[in-house]
Amino acid sequence: MNSVLSLRYGLFFALLFFTTSLIFAQSNTNIDYDTVSAKRFDTGKMWTFDYPPVDYLKNAYGFEVTEQWLEDVRLSALRIPGCTASFVSEDGLIMTNHHCSEGHRNRVQLEGENLAETGFFAKTLEEERKVPRFYAEQLVLIEDVTDEIIGAMNSTENDEQRLEAKRSKISELEEKYSEETGLKCQVAEYYNGGKYSLQGFRRYEDVRLVFIPEEKIGYFGGDFDNFTYPRYNLDCTFFRVYENDKPIKSPNYFKWSENGAKLDELIFAVGNPGSTNRLKTVAQLEYNRDVSYRNIAFMLDEYYNALEELKTMYPDRADEFEAGKVRIGNAQKVYTNIYDGLTDPYLLARKKDFENKLKEAVHGDSKLDDKYGHVWDAIEDTREEMYEIGPKISAYNFNPFWSSEYFGIAGNVIKYADQMVLPEDQRDPEYVGAKLDTTKMLMFPENFDYPINYAKLAVQLDYIAMNLGYDNELVENLTNGLKHFEAAEYAINNSSITSKEKMMNLLEKSPEAILESGDPFINFMITAQNELPELQKQSEEIQQTEEVHEDLLGQAIFTVHGTTIPPDANRTLRLGDGVLKGFEYNGTVAPVITTFFGLYDRYYSNFGKYPWDLPERYMNYDDSFDLNTPFNFISTQDIVGGSSGSPVINTNAELVGLAFDGNIHSIIGNFIYMPENNRMVSVASQGMLEAIQDLYKAKRLAEELKTGMMAE
Repeated sequence: MNSVLSLRYGLFFALLFFTTSLIFAQSNTNIDYDTVSAKRFDTGKMWTFDYPPVDYLKNAYGFEVTEQWLEDVRLSALRIPGCTASFVSEDGLIMTNHHCSEGHRNRVQLEGENLAETGFFAKTLEEERKVPRFYAEQLVLIEDVTDEIIGAMNSTENDEQRLEAKRSKISELEEKYSEETGLKCQVAEYYNGGKYSLQGFRRYEDVRLVFIPEEKIGYFGGDFDNFTYPRYNLDCTFFRVYENDKPIKSPNYFKWSENGAKLDELIFAVGNPGSTNRLKTVAQLEYNRDVSYRNIAFMLDEYYNALEELKTMYPDRADEFEAGKVRIGNAQKVYTNIYDGLTDPYLLARKKDFENKLKEAVHGDSKLDDKYGHVWDAIEDTREEMYEIGPKISAYNFNPFWSSEYFGIAGNVIKYADQMVLPEDQRDPEYVGAKLDTTKMLMFPENFDYPINYAKLAVQLDYIAMNLGYDNELVENLTNGLKHFEAAEYAINNSSITSKEKMMNLLEKSPEAILESGDPFINFMITAQNELPELQKQSEEIQQTEEVHEDLLGQAIFTVHGTTIPPDANRTLRLGDGVLKGFEYNGTVAPVITTFFGLYDRYYSNFGKYPWDLPERYMNYDDSFDLNTPFNFISTQDIVGGSSGSPVINTNAELVGLAFDGNIHSIIGNFIYMPENNRMVSVASQGMLEAIQDLYKAKRLAEELKTGMMAE
């Protein structure tokens, strides 16, 4: 193409892009958000086993679910620390994700082994390794205890008594049922206090590792590919449950499907999703947007970026700082995307419409109005109170992971000065006699990491300023109106505690001189220590008042909607329906499945470099390994954190996949489910079996998966 023609085409497409962008922006601006309507599944599809969606499944899919089917599915599913698992053979074999198992893997690793690099497979039953501090819980008892708890609450005279009665009755029920059944019993709260379920778990504490792949394939693509699709991860691990030193016999387990999930076929995810906020009021969501999630997203985002800056400043430590980014990358994506979603006026308009329709139903019934009509105003009042104190609490609170140690050193110096004012017989033991010198030496960390603390300080000072304002006297004292690394530089240069030598010189002064030294960190910590206890007390009182009104709100929600909508996720067992379905992204459409061919394309397209490098065995496979096998797939299930390890089954309760992630669009599922592009990402049953059988040559495991029992 000649240069003139190329220029004309460039100008044409630039104009077209500008015009299209302008039209899109104008159309977005012209939306009348007062006319936006909530959708049928805004509150999601995480159905409980207490209130299974029998009518919905029949009407939507023609699937007539039975009590026997539900019981079998419930007893085949398990809850493990932080994740979900499931029985996949009658001999106690259980399956979960690789990323749910890394800590357990490391605890069984023998001297000289590197199981992250080599993976592990027990070729015999005797080689299966018992995992310390690991358990699996099976939900075997469900009892509705709503009447007992709400009855106890309604017998009181004020909010404080109401909360105490609720907590006392819950403890009483948990203790009673635990003693009677021998199970681990917990009361689960549904619909923000609209319903209460007593759940009894059979707990298995002898769990042994059977198979885990190499970390490179279990976490292929690393943090870069996290929350994305297409994916290529063998994100699976297999354990076995024992009792009395023998594998248990489990009549309930998911039979393995060698054919996997089909297009348009109804499939279910069975898991224990962690937490959602879909039934919160708009006032609560707005507070999360303006304070809670804004703060978390800011801290994660800025520290993530600061670590990237450190890679340039200290290239010899680049790998270490990159590893730090990976550690927080998952949370960074979660909170920044939730925060972005909460700032979307269209999504918030849908939440407002749901709330307004609920209000109309309550206000339209005089009995409901008398009982529940005030709750929205009451919760809005408590949130307004939190707006006054929440940002200060955030600024004054210190998390050891995020906070620069300079503030901790300042706290140590303040305590030293306070102790030195006291007579020796009233001081803490470490501030008396020979111990005092040791205490002083330990006040400044032995291995103080200056680059990391410099980065943390830069982020923290911006965070403090965001919450208190740059016109705040403490902020001015710390930053002089500067931001980020310039602010950190200013604070460090104007402090007397930023090296051990400087701190020891300060300690030579009188306690009064230390406290009045004008050091910016000391000044800040004195104020924080003085104000924080009272602020936290106020916050606790506000939260308690709000909890009472949330309980009433939950009762209103359940009265109006019943079980036509699911309650918020809270680590209780859920059943999520969906189908295989692509979604639009980057101007194209995502395929519903990926294959091992795609894995190798991803490897070669990235020149085999981390995090797209592969274990050695993947470069030396034989002809039996079928690269055309489905590997990962996407479906429309409602998924949030905690669902990791969820078995994916068909209507015959056959296992067709293993959930391990959601796409980036699923993250706003924290407060609203958007089925148009929300997708769950799973390892296909065919892909797991193909790898285990023909790549790892783990024949014993492969046969057990296919037959549902151990080989003789």
